[in-house]
Parts: sequence; structure tokens; C-alpha cells
Amino acid sequence: MVFARFAPLAVISSSLLFAPALLRATAGEIDRVDARFEIYGFAGFHVLTNRTTVQEVGDRYAITMDLDTRGLASVFVDLTSHSEVHGELTRSAAHPDAYRADVRRNGAERHYAVDYRRDGTVTNASTQAETARPFLVSAEQIRGTVDQLTAYFVLERQLARGGNCSAVVPVFDGTGFYKIRFRDVREEMLSADSYQTFAGPSRLCEVTREDIVTNPDRDEDTYKHGRIWYAQVVPGDRMMPVRMEFDTAFGAVKGYLAELKARGQKLDLLAK
Repeated sequence: MVFARFAPLAVISSSLLFAPALLRATAGEIDRVDARFEIYGFAGFHVLTNRTTVQEVGDRYAITMDLDTRGLASVFVDLTSHSEVHGELTRSAAHPDAYRADVRRNGAERHYAVDYRRDGTVTNASTQAETARPFLVSAEQIRGTVDQLTAYFVLERQLARGGNCSAVVPVFDGTGFYKIRFRDVREEMLSADSYQTFAGPSRLCEVTREDIVTNPDRDEDTYKHGRIWYAQVVPGDRMMPVRMEFDTAFGAVKGYLAELKARGQKLDLLAK
């Protein structure tokens, strides 16, 4: 979920979390997980920080993600973005209601807004610049799609229930219509390395992005292929991505779970 799009490899993208009335009605029952990921590029240069929050309460969920470039990366791509989604949970799926993203890249701003209905209807309410070329995608093409944050969230829940990585998720998030293909690779025992202290069992998944219709106004490069190692870092209904590798137009990048706050625990996982 959290690596649906990285900034140098892709741009993803206030807080549209739960309605205040719902929060009041379920006080003390909110399950919140805050994670920080650090991304490194060529020669170990620090290029990106990702902060993601997932909240669950009853049959509702909300996800927010904030990205910003770091170090030398900001010289080539000056990026900040905020994306969020909220929706409904069932035992086997997550159904988004609304996805919003605000992206600022090298001074240019993009705003994306997509609404999803239970009958599969998807409405693109994104704003376009006056000079933008029209983004043509039919209602039938994107029927039944989800946003990219929900796509990864569904996989994390599937893994926590004992499933594998095998899944194909159609995504429409305003920046394009594409499929995310997850392929199960193997179980793997991770050891601590020079970036991260985490060690333990994990499941390795391959992820491939298959673009079907690309927004002509999108000014960004995106990943096509990557690998993500998921682990049960803390008890709960999700496995967390602890390490990842993506091939991008800027070369290979690696990402690490650096910090996690969840269920009364705080874990600092970056190597000192």
C-alpha cells in the first residue's frame, strides 16, 4: 500500500479521516498505525521520506500518506504530496468511498479527486489545468476500480489472514487507469543490514504496474516493477512492508520501514 508510488519513481500524491461524530461514538476503539519509511537511491543517497497513517474503527478505515523529497533528490525533483482515502471494511475486502491527492512537483500543482460507489460506479472529480489535454477513460473501463492506497491495504490484510501475494487489482486514482499485479515469490528470513535493524520471517512479493490509460497531463515517472518484503511486525490484521526495491527511471531505489507506532508500541528500526 505505502509504495503504490514513490516520488522519484512516481508521484502520488484537510485530512479526510473519519467523521467527528463517528470518532466520538467509538472513542477508545480506534486502531491507529503510524509508519515512517525512508527511501534511498544510487550510492545510498537519501531521496525520500514517506509517512503513512492507517486508522480502523468498526467497519471503517482511513489512510493518509505524505511524501517529500530529501537531500540531493530535491535538486532534481522538488516534491511534496498528500493523499488520503476513507472507506468501508468487509472481512475479505476494503471498499473506498473517496480518494483525494494534492501533489506539488517542481512548482507545478496537481489535485486529484475520485469518488467510488458500492454499485461499482466511479466518478472522477479531479481538477485539471486550463491547458491540460483531456483525460479520456470510459465509465465502464473504471467500474469496480479502487484507489492505489486501498489496493495495497487489501493485500496487507490478505497476507495477515494467511493468504499469499497473488492478486490483480484494477486501480483508478485520477492519474491513470492501471492494474497492480502482485505475485507471490517465497517466504524469506531477513537479517539486519546497514540500513535497518529488523530481522525475522517475511514474505516476498513481486509487484508490477500495468498502465492501461495514462493521464496525458501527468508530469511524472512511475515504477513498472518492484519487490516488497512483508512481515508481521506487530500483532494485528495487517502485515507491514518492511523492505522494498523498485526499478525506476532514476535507477534502482530501496525503501525501509524506519519507525512504527502501533498498539502501544514504538519501534525504531533504522540502523544507527
